[in-house]
Amino acid sequence: MPTLFDLTKPIVVAPMAGGPSTPELVIAAAQAGALGFLPGGYRSVADLMDQIAETRSSAGLFGVNLFVPEDDPGDLDAVRAYRDELRPLAEQLGAPDLPDPTPDDDAFESKVEALLDDPVPFVSFTFGCPDPALVRRLRDRGTTVLATVTCVDDAGRAEAADVDALIVQGPEAGGHRATFACASEPGMTSLGQLVTEIKLASELPLVAAGGLGSSVMVTSALRIADAVQVGTAFLLADEAGTSAAHRAALVDPAFTETAVTRAFSGRPARGLRNRFMDEYGSTAPPAYPGVNQVTTPIRRAAAAAGDLQHVHLWAGTAWQEARPGPATEIVDRLLG
Repeated sequence: MPTLFDLTKPIVVAPMAGGPSTPELVIAAAQAGALGFLPGGYRSVADLMDQIAETRSSAGLFGVNLFVPEDDPGDLDAVRAYRDELRPLAEQLGAPDLPDPTPDDDAFESKVEALLDDPVPFVSFTFGCPDPALVRRLRDRGTTVLATVTCVDDAGRAEAADVDALIVQGPEAGGHRATFACASEPGMTSLGQLVTEIKLASELPLVAAGGLGSSVMVTSALRIADAVQVGTAFLLADEAGTSAAHRAALVDPAFTETAVTRAFSGRPARGLRNRFMDEYGSTAPPAYPGVNQVTTPIRRAAAAAGDLQHVHLWAGTAWQEARPGPATEIVDRLLG
C-alpha cells in the first residue's frame, strides 16, 4: 500500500467539495510530487467515478474523500422554521422556492462499494469515523485509509478503527470542521497544540491541517507533523474550479476576517465573514445536510448575481496568503 512517506513533497491538497477541487488540480498536485484528493461529497457515484478515471489517466498517487453520514439528521422541524426565516431573502434574490429538508447519506454506501470495486491509492474520511470493518475492506484492496480528526478523543477512535494516518484539523481551517457529530461545538485548541497533544497519544503518521498559507507556517507544522494538508492556498490555483464569486472575494479588501458559522450548512464551517453569517448564524440549527439543502438555492442565486454577502466563501485564517498561479508553483512556494 502507498504511504504518506512515498510523496516527493509532504503536501496534501485538501479535498474542497462543491467545485474547487477538480481532476486538473489533483493531477497537478501529483505532478508536483504532492498528494491531491478528489472530494466525493455532493457528487453522484457516476460523476465521482468519471473524475477518478480522468485523474488516474494522468496521476500516480491521489485520493478520494468521503463524508461519513450521521444516523441522526437533526431536528428537521427546526430546519423548516429556518427555511421560513430565509424565504424573504430567497424571494429578494430571485431564488427558487426553498426545498423541504430530507435525510440524505450522500450515497455513502454506494460510493464505498464503487471504491472497493475500483480502488484508489488513498481514501480519507470526514465528519465521522469509518467502521473498522470498512477500513479492513479498503486496506485489503490496497487502499491507504486516513481519518480527519479535530480532538484527541476522535483521534483515539480513528486509531482504534485501524486507519493508517490521521489528518489533524485545527480551528484555523477553512470550510467545514470535521467534528464527528454535527451538533458538537468544535474545539479551539490551536493546530500546533492539537498536533502535539495527538502525537503524544498516537503512533500514527499525522497530517497537520488548518491555516497553513505560507512557507513559514508549513515549515513550522512540518517540525511536528509528517505532512501538511492545505486547501485555501489552492483556491486561486489555475486548475481549481473555484467560482468567480469566491475568487473575487478572496482578493477583495472589503473582507477583513473569517468566522465560523452554521448558517450555510448546519455544520460549523469557517469562511470570509459576510452579511449572511451575521444575520442568520445565530438561528441556524445544528442539522446537516438539512440546512445545506434549504440554503442551496440562495447561495446559487447569490453567486450567479455576484452577491458576495449571501454566498458561502470558505476560507481559512491565512486566506490573505493565497495567490493565483499554477498549482505546481503554489506547492513550491509553500515549501519555500
